[in-house]
Amino acid sequence: MTTGEASPEPPFVRDADGSFVLDAARLAKRFGWSAEELRDLMRRGLVTSRVERGEAEDEGRWRLSVRCGNRCWQAVVQPDGTVADEQLDFVPPQGRRERR
Repeated sequence: MTTGEASPEPPFVRDADGSFVLDAARLAKRFGWSAEELRDLMRRGLVTSRVERGEAEDEGRWRLSVRCGNRCWQAVVQPDGTVADEQLDFVPPQGRRERR
């Protein structure tokens, strides 16, 4: 699912340390879950995230990735915190190796 359009939602905010703050309800909605389901998965250590800072022509932009099981949500965030693009992909479970 790729929107390709800016999100009408409020921009993502950053805390005093510069880390992005993601609202559980907003993020859970992307996965099709309730906030409670997402929080439970987080407590169980089943949710991972990554933040990548853009370089060169992507300077000032960020890619946020959140993965749980076979789902990975990614968003490209502009310097003002608005979402330029986002997508949800189904990916192979982590830790599985391809047999040869």
